[in-house]
Amino acid sequence: MTILRLAIPSPLRRLFDYLPPAATELATVELGVRVLVPFGNRDLIGILVEITDETQFERSKLKRAKKILDQQPPLPAHLFKLARWAASYYQHPEGDALQQALPVLLRKGHTCEYQHEILWRAVADADPNTLKSNATRQIELLALVNEHPSGISLDAIKAEGGNTTTLRALEEKQLVESFQRTHPSHHEQVLHEAPLTLNAEQQSALDQINKLPGFTANLIEGITGSGKTEVYLQAIEKKLNEGKQALILVPEIGLTPQTVTRFRQRFNTPIVVLHSNLSDRQRLDAWLQAREGIAKIVIGTRSAIFTPLKHPGIIIIDEEHDPSFKQQDGFRYSARDLAVMRARAEETPIILGSATPSLETLHNAKEGRYQWLKITQRAGTSLAPTFKLLDIRQEKLSEGLSTQLITAMRQHLANGTQVLVFLNRRGYSPTLSCNDCGWIADCDRCDAHMTLHREPPHLHCHHCDKQHGIPRHCPECNSDQLQPVGVGTERSEQALQQLFPNTPVIRVDRDSTQRKNAMHDIMDRVNSGEPCILVGTQMLAKGHHFPKVTLVAIINADSGLFSADFRGMERTAQLILQVAGRAGRAEDPGTVLMQTYHADHPILQTLVEHGYSAFAQEELHNRKVAQLPPYTHYALLRAETTTKYRAESFLGALRQQLEDDLLLPEHVHWIGPFPSPMEKRAGMHRAQLMIYAENRKALHQLLANLCWYLEQNKESRKVRWSIDVDPADTF
Repeated sequence: MTILRLAIPSPLRRLFDYLPPAATELATVELGVRVLVPFGNRDLIGILVEITDETQFERSKLKRAKKILDQQPPLPAHLFKLARWAASYYQHPEGDALQQALPVLLRKGHTCEYQHEILWRAVADADPNTLKSNATRQIELLALVNEHPSGISLDAIKAEGGNTTTLRALEEKQLVESFQRTHPSHHEQVLHEAPLTLNAEQQSALDQINKLPGFTANLIEGITGSGKTEVYLQAIEKKLNEGKQALILVPEIGLTPQTVTRFRQRFNTPIVVLHSNLSDRQRLDAWLQAREGIAKIVIGTRSAIFTPLKHPGIIIIDEEHDPSFKQQDGFRYSARDLAVMRARAEETPIILGSATPSLETLHNAKEGRYQWLKITQRAGTSLAPTFKLLDIRQEKLSEGLSTQLITAMRQHLANGTQVLVFLNRRGYSPTLSCNDCGWIADCDRCDAHMTLHREPPHLHCHHCDKQHGIPRHCPECNSDQLQPVGVGTERSEQALQQLFPNTPVIRVDRDSTQRKNAMHDIMDRVNSGEPCILVGTQMLAKGHHFPKVTLVAIINADSGLFSADFRGMERTAQLILQVAGRAGRAEDPGTVLMQTYHADHPILQTLVEHGYSAFAQEELHNRKVAQLPPYTHYALLRAETTTKYRAESFLGALRQQLEDDLLLPEHVHWIGPFPSPMEKRAGMHRAQLMIYAENRKALHQLLANLCWYLEQNKESRKVRWSIDVDPADTF
């Protein structure tokens, strides 16, 4: 009797056996198809992993599957294999990992096809100026439709806040029209505009990428403003001319609009975008266009790594060092590392690009696993910015700003250029305190202070998202002497507006960019070239091109220098140089001023005097001496409970039990257990056990045994536990 072996989305790390649906012809059923099955008291979507004649259970007790949902597997065989490998490598239940590789609607059992055959688009000569200035909804909807020249469905319009009434009004005014979906044919000419002329280093990098057929892993280490994106564009052009597709991953949604704009300006070919701000239907339609080869360029964030391409040609990971490529909960995969595995399976080149590559990627380049391509000059006539450390130990600061810094800002603004002020703290101030008794507004669910916000007024924990109003009196002594402590972006914005009343101050952080198109509007204001002050968080650091910014001010360069995480130094160096790279990207020379209480710190001195490469060499040496990644491989076993100390005692008992019962593979070691750096978060008390080994295979052998042991252990059911392989941080 034939048995279907399925991966079911459940916490259990095992496959499940089912009988096939009645009267099903299995000869044509392929592995990877979705199958509707009863599971407990509900129905779930499983993925077919194996067809077999054997089972360890009594056949009479096996349930029968209800329906096979696909004629063809949604994922091609190599991506199906990659998702299964990722589940094994990252020690995650296979059923859940395979589900994560599919769009949400396919996880829910929807058909693997387009739902909408009727789309809407702007008419050829649609002029938004014909609309009255107070017709806000019509103007916004026309702008939305214009953003989708290949058409947008009614459901997608509604998901973006539009409605049928407004759409019909635009149709009556002959500004939009409906049409039957068609699948565009291959364009003879792939370019809208001619490529730029490359300098010698850019051309050398492009030649090396194009030199060898098949799989090659390429690290482009290019300083900020060196024109890495132009190399990407010309590498993609070659693949498009060969009839192939390109997959580009960017670290954050905020970078997606400007990336898409740049690509649409260059290429005369269908481009789709995949990120979490799209509706489920938009994501599935874009996913299908990529799978069917209609979309020639796919741009997305981390989860887009599993998007199938009919004719894969090249994969590009922009800002490859960014930690957001590593999923931090649930299925904890690294999109960057899986991209390399995928490129190898598809026999295509992959480009990892960054001005500040991760130490793991640099190590792979040094070892010859990756082709190391360096671009040390800025593109065009722009020069690298000059750095200066401002020692503020004896300075009296005005809302976090030194006199030297304010003077420099005045000079640059007087010259008609722009200033960027970087402060990696959202809100008005990091916390609220009582001047009389010393009470501090702490989060009762986390080991963290509540951040004070003024727009709108409230206290907000950025770790668990708890929010409440601002107290008028101290809850400890009833004093009304409550004062903000420290400076956040809102407070900096307020101070700068007072210091520079005739200059626009534009704040860029997660709070100010929540509104749809907010980032796009900010970029338009900045790129107008008028003098202004940008103040914001690390959202400003990643990939933005501000041609008129000539001064970058880093308010607190010390942040991260004394982190408990061994990657703290690396993250700090990357962030400083990424922010600094926004200065002087056009004709005007750039300056970077860094306020610090530790001007003699060796890390800051190395960065300012010798750059990132020198820092990276020193840090790699330190990692090697300390036997830290990339010279060892490690994982964190995390545990959390609602009871204090219970997670740590659970891990301690587990370690002792395993040392008694389990023979550790050679050269595998434990450290801990110990409380997590933030011991309490979102009401849960957390602890962790570090496991490391020089040999990756030995580590994974232990992790597989450990997962099996935990699933059998009754005590582990009282604790929420997880394994994080190659963790991006130790928090």
